Amino acid sequence: MLLWILGLVLAAIIAAALILVVTPIRRNLISKPLFAWFKTVMPPMSETEQEAIAAGDTWHEANLFQGRPQWQQFLQNPKPTLTPEEQDFLDNEVERFCEMLDEWQIVHKDYDFPESAWNYLKTAGFLGLHVPKKYGGKNFSALASSTVVQKIATKSLSAAVSVMVPNSLGPAELILHYGTEDQKNKYLHLLAKGLAMPCFALTAPDAGSDATSITDSGEICYGSWDGKDQVLGIKLNFSKRYITLAPIANLIGLAVKLSDPQQLLGTKTELGITVVLLENITAGVEIGARHYPLNQAFFNGPIRGRNVFVPLDNIIGGQKMIGHGWKMLVECLASGRGISLPALSTALGKHCYRVTGAYAKLRQQFKVSIGNFEGVATAMARIAGHTYMLEATRLLTLSAIDQKFKPSVITAISKYHMTEMSRVVINDAMDVHGGRGIMMGPRNYLATSYEGVPISITVEGANILTRCLMIFGQGAIRCHPYVLRELNAVKESDPQRALAEFDAALFKHICYALANFSKLKVHSLSGAHFCEAPEHAGWKRYYQWLSFFSIALACSADLGMLVLGGNLKRKENLSARLGDVLSYLYIASAVLKYNYDYKNDAADYKLTKWSLDFCLYKIQESFDYFYLNLDSFMGKIISCYISPPWRNFRMPSDKLAIEISKDMMQPSLFRERLTSHCVVSKSADDPVARVELAWLEMVRVTPLIHKLDEYVRAEQIDKNLRMFHRIQAALDKGFITNDEAAALNHFETLRLDAIQVDEFTEAQLKGLEK
Repeated sequence: MLLWILGLVLAAIIAAALILVVTPIRRNLISKPLFAWFKTVMPPMSETEQEAIAAGDTWHEANLFQGRPQWQQFLQNPKPTLTPEEQDFLDNEVERFCEMLDEWQIVHKDYDFPESAWNYLKTAGFLGLHVPKKYGGKNFSALASSTVVQKIATKSLSAAVSVMVPNSLGPAELILHYGTEDQKNKYLHLLAKGLAMPCFALTAPDAGSDATSITDSGEICYGSWDGKDQVLGIKLNFSKRYITLAPIANLIGLAVKLSDPQQLLGTKTELGITVVLLENITAGVEIGARHYPLNQAFFNGPIRGRNVFVPLDNIIGGQKMIGHGWKMLVECLASGRGISLPALSTALGKHCYRVTGAYAKLRQQFKVSIGNFEGVATAMARIAGHTYMLEATRLLTLSAIDQKFKPSVITAISKYHMTEMSRVVINDAMDVHGGRGIMMGPRNYLATSYEGVPISITVEGANILTRCLMIFGQGAIRCHPYVLRELNAVKESDPQRALAEFDAALFKHICYALANFSKLKVHSLSGAHFCEAPEHAGWKRYYQWLSFFSIALACSADLGMLVLGGNLKRKENLSARLGDVLSYLYIASAVLKYNYDYKNDAADYKLTKWSLDFCLYKIQESFDYFYLNLDSFMGKIISCYISPPWRNFRMPSDKLAIEISKDMMQPSLFRERLTSHCVVSKSADDPVARVELAWLEMVRVTPLIHKLDEYVRAEQIDKNLRMFHRIQAALDKGFITNDEAAALNHFETLRLDAIQVDEFTEAQLKGLEK
């Protein structure tokens, strides 16, 4: 009987092998019916969607998605480093520009920064950071551009946005990458030197940042231009809003849907999204009044145009780029997402880390620094941990961009998660500061950032859509080794060739999936001890768990596509959770790379551990909710392999949080490194400097404060006395010297000034007094 059973099992294995290995059998029995099913379940994909998927590159995220992170190779990516020229620009030009800025005056009185600052911004090269030197630009790296924006943002968000926009998605970037030589020679020098002020008009009332939905039109026709009749060109009609720098721009990049109803260029009538250059003085162009985005003073407003005519030469890239506008925008937007918004988010993190640590030591409750309370310490640790992840993720993403990758998936990850992390940071900072954070005035160094966070979350693709549609939706197709090939087979017009291409991709897909499912089971049962980890001391188990979850993601992605097919695209919460897994794998990778670049410094240990524990918990949570909402028997089996009852990752411990909060309240080389490129003025009138100077003085006189406390505990000084009276009592009794009393009085004066808030008369609030 046993021999019969073994024989049947062997026969089944041989039959299955023959079906899979022998191409004609496999093609007819498996691939052909699956191909027919595949074509019915896959949702239609527009030409613009196909261009978006094809745009950009993949990088480390593809290995994470496929369950095979190459850790040793990953760690060999160069450590991001500024050149001497870039560092000099930060130390001099950026520092000087920041000295010209008073955020309260900019945001609440002038709604603009001074003309002298604008002139310096233009003449010092801030608007041409990426432009090659032959066109008059700085030719800086992505790292330098990000760091410039980051440093300015710690002083003024409005000024940072004004620098950020011309150097991200705008005419300069589009002309540099896609423009004709005539366009480069004509415009790049003007843009780099601030002689032309650019803006880019994409968003329409009903389209948001989705260029595929815009109704703004361009029609190929003949018209008059520069005194000549019958010039072949484009008649434009458009209405745009939320356009940053529009009110002061004189060179406009414009995205429209181009058509050729008279077939003047060929047989096609619908030519697709195209990007056109306009000067603001062109007949029919109307620059609207200003928008007012959440108490920020950067210029933003609408642009409209009716029957605006320009020649074909105004198309960026010339006629050959007609219809390629969406691809151009997606590729440039990907870089912008990786440079600009992460810079603002990291600036906020660094700023909050620095001021909250100092303030939590200065501000006392029950005669104890509030940073010593466990609840406050937990919030402070979140600020520190998220700031650490922000800086690590910023640097890793910039490393990819500076290696000339165009990584659309990781820049979407960076945009979404870094702006969301900055929201957590500023909320915690506001909680720690309490009333000090909510009272508006020149002393308030948090309010502008608090108000500005929703702007970063909204622009360049609203965060909800970025998470639900882009990260996994694009990642599943771009990062998966076979899905794109299967999709391309569906578009093949020759049925035989289509089936052959689908069959070849499907066979490899099946082998890939079976291998991943086998590895998942083995590593689950063995506790991931045999998962890949680099030869890098200290964090081996974390590497192994990340490798394990990488395999789990590969299996879950395939299962989700198998169970839901094209519906996975519409099951936004499910795809978002898989996107979260990929995102936290990437962020954890960034933390480990940052730690590695700094030689596993002991000062990094606590925040590296906090960040990795946080990421592993969020990965586990994302898997749990994915499978909880995936109605699949197979899903329940895989879920048990990913999260068996004995595997339970937890959020960072209270003990670790308390240790981190104590470190935040003390000066250290690590604090200076993590908050590098924060603007900290030495002027006592600067709101941040007030806190910084008082905090440093408190650190210096801490032994004297402890000395006073000992006399209070010994009941030799009345515990109910305020600090100034304690000092006087100690001096009168000979417990401290005159110099010690003077030092303590000086500190207490600085401390009280640092925690003070602004007050206004009724006339001042009504704007009657300046």
